Amino acid sequence: MSRNALNYCLLCRGLVKRDLIICEAACGRVCHAHCSGLSQQQLQIIQIYPNIVWRCDSCLKQTQNNQQLSERLEQCVKQHEKRLQILEQSLARRAKLNESCKEPVICPFLSHTIGRKAVVITSAFAILTLVLIVILATTTNLFGKTLNKMFEIIINNRAAATLEMLSVEQWGGRQPRKALTNLTLPVHRVIISHTAAEGCESRDVCEARVRVVQNFHMDGWNWDHIGYNFLVGGDGMVYEGRGWDSQGAHTLGYNSDSIGISFIGTFIKIHPTDEQLQACKLLLEEGVRLKKLVPDYKLYGHRQLSATESPGEILYSIIQTWPHWTKKIPTT
Repeated sequence: MSRNALNYCLLCRGLVKRDLIICEAACGRVCHAHCSGLSQQQLQIIQIYPNIVWRCDSCLKQTQNNQQLSERLEQCVKQHEKRLQILEQSLARRAKLNESCKEPVICPFLSHTIGRKAVVITSAFAILTLVLIVILATTTNLFGKTLNKMFEIIINNRAAATLEMLSVEQWGGRQPRKALTNLTLPVHRVIISHTAAEGCESRDVCEARVRVVQNFHMDGWNWDHIGYNFLVGGDGMVYEGRGWDSQGAHTLGYNSDSIGISFIGTFIKIHPTDEQLQACKLLLEEGVRLKKLVPDYKLYGHRQLSATESPGEILYSIIQTWPHWTKKIPTT
């Protein structure tokens, strides 16, 4: 920069005529000596010693940034060299290990010692598995025997079950409109039917089902009472209808010498409950014990004596296995 050119102070922007100081860095800009922030002593030192120079703030900042960048680059180079050194040491150790391994390596990705440990662990695991299988088989056998005993207890309890019967008053039924015709006891036939309606498995629901049947018989067909002698619910309870002593209205032409028992539900595709079947058997045994049925009474499905699907295909196939069932049609 020419000494005769007009110079403006870098800091105060004023025209510099004398007492100037020049930035000796790349920019070469000038400023007033008193604007530089240097003392008189510092200014004299700069003038006396040529190797001591002044730089503006912009150049100083750029110099610092350059230094920081250099330091970062140097740090990255050192880290890279350290990684290379670690990698070389690892390769050297692996080479020595392969040279010292005289026997075949079990696993190419593991050292010989680790591979041997893996074989030992695997063998121990296999032995433990065999022991567990033996224990499980023994436990299963014992558990099966326990279940068999439980089932035997349940069957015995069912066999020892007592008949539970609800009277007309207890299930909330209506009394007959007039006196019913008496049966000549003991009777010789039992006729099994179904109500051909929805089933039930609790007392409340079964009572409601019986009341619906009674209302249908008395109000729809104008009968004096519900038509069946007894009804059997899926809850294992027997619901009294006309009872043992009165003639029913269930099978035309056969009511005078039979007891009509109807299972609550429809058993064309659905099985009756075990409790329902057991309750019916207990009712039949009670009839013989009370001398309401002859000991050699005959058991019929409703369909055998009337043009109907009752008592349903499934229930009919069940009662065919009962000892008193017969395929011989009686004469009226």
